Amino acid sequence: MTELLLRSLLFVPAANPRALEKSDGLLADGLIYDLEDSVAPEAKEDAREALRDHLAAGGFSGFRIVRINPLETREGAEDLLMARGAGIDAVLLPKVEDEDGLRDAARALDEMDAPAKLRLWAMIETPRGVAKAEKIARKGVRGRLSALVVGPNDIRLATNLRPDAERTELLPWLMQIVLAAKANGLSVLDGVYGDFRDVDGFERECAAGRRMGFDGKTLIHPRQIDMANAAFAPSPAEIAEAEAIVAAFARPQNAGRGVIQIDGRMIERLHLTEARRVLAMRDAIAARGAAA
Repeated sequence: MTELLLRSLLFVPAANPRALEKSDGLLADGLIYDLEDSVAPEAKEDAREALRDHLAAGGFSGFRIVRINPLETREGAEDLLMARGAGIDAVLLPKVEDEDGLRDAARALDEMDAPAKLRLWAMIETPRGVAKAEKIARKGVRGRLSALVVGPNDIRLATNLRPDAERTELLPWLMQIVLAAKANGLSVLDGVYGDFRDVDGFERECAAGRRMGFDGKTLIHPRQIDMANAAFAPSPAEIAEAEAIVAAFARPQNAGRGVIQIDGRMIERLHLTEARRVLAMRDAIAARGAAA
């Protein structure tokens, strides 16, 4: 199975014609076309129609996601209907706080005869959403849910939290979301870094996000794409180690063995599984570059 690349997910405001036009040529792994926060209430219908036309042209070669308005609103229902017909890969639901919203969205897609490959992603961006992240993830995997996306700015505002530059005060909640995703086989995306001019700060946050187990990062500006792609890709050293592990287990004398030694280290088959994942990601990155 091809490794799904989610290193860099750029938010693209659907109400901005220039942003839509430029997005097709970007090397992000995915684009999140936004119909929610970045679109003024009076512009939502026009933005939806502009996005419908843009998606019909099919110019972007990566993963395509549409963030809709809350499903219980008229705009959200219209957004979902448009997204269903646009041939996208996932619908991002905002401010998910319990499994009910996921169930309603999945049921609506089923009633629209949406293909099974059209997935749901859930924004975890409220205190209640964080508190119920594990239940949301566990219940969601019975339907179409495939990823959790952190919304740190909304969490900060709702809790009056004032985290330092390293997000120290926010880390317990972020790890709670990561754990919920990993326990249920979901992808999990770190939130945006608001100052796209702060290269050093962004790189530090990407590195920290990868150490925490995030699969990639959501972005607010194209300048951040290359840095996120590099931060969440396996390093040359990691690739070399993975190749060595796969080669070692492939030797006839190691057939059927659960544990082997490589350069004095005990290597188990769980390391072989991880090594294969690293090499699959390496190949997927090469294929993504060739397709762009």
